[in-house]
Amino acid sequence: MSVSFGPGLHAAAGRRLDRAAYDRYLGRWSRLFVPAVLAAAEIAPGHRVLDVATGPGEAAAMALPVVQPAGIVIGADISAPMLEAATARFAGQRFAAVTSDGQGLPFRDGVFDAVLCQLGLMFFPDPARGLAEFRRVLKPHHRAAVCVISTAERAPIWGVLAEALSRQIPDQRDVLHLSFALSDPVGLAGLFRAAGFREIRVTHETHETAFPSFDDYWAPVEEATGVMPQAYRALPEPQRRAVQQEVRSRLAPFESTGRLIMSLEMLIATGRA
Repeated sequence: MSVSFGPGLHAAAGRRLDRAAYDRYLGRWSRLFVPAVLAAAEIAPGHRVLDVATGPGEAAAMALPVVQPAGIVIGADISAPMLEAATARFAGQRFAAVTSDGQGLPFRDGVFDAVLCQLGLMFFPDPARGLAEFRRVLKPHHRAAVCVISTAERAPIWGVLAEALSRQIPDQRDVLHLSFALSDPVGLAGLFRAAGFREIRVTHETHETAFPSFDDYWAPVEEATGVMPQAYRALPEPQRRAVQQEVRSRLAPFESTGRLIMSLEMLIATGRA
């Protein structure tokens, strides 16, 4: 079985993004880590910031209050539905959307004060090429910062689901595990180094995730926004039930008085041009 993903994988081609569903599945956890990314990128008032793989704009939402009124955030994404959601979200603010592959940015050399990539780089077919583009468009001595998910074990909120789905769709295992493709800090630093960055730092950032119940955790998966939820919804009903049962069983150790409480670790990497 194969799943037809749209450009950027998270939003289905030809369909509008349900931003509320995306927020329940990924956005509310993604933005816990954005302050660390902005700090790593050394964003300041008046800066011209490029947010690559901006999605519906979790990083841009926190960068805009810092750079305005003189600065601007350019949100680049390969997915038109994602950019439509971001454009609507930031109407009237210093935000511009550009449809672009992060591995071939349509900008001149050295035009940005900072480049961000929040939970996008691991989905690039060639992350090294993407980082080389980040460095190319950066002004000398300025920083790029990325956030990627740690290992599946250190991000059970998605890692357990990836494993359960991979048992049902083994031919899609590589795609289902892309979320964790850059979880090795040494390897991530090496990619920055190969792209020509210096003063490279990779740090671990952990936040607690909590759900009132398993059903609250599971509801966003049923809404089919995101890579793994799309794969899940493409399964026949018996297989969907098997995935849900396996995930429920494997997350049981994280239950406390009915609530699901898990740690979520990500890596924040930065380098100077």
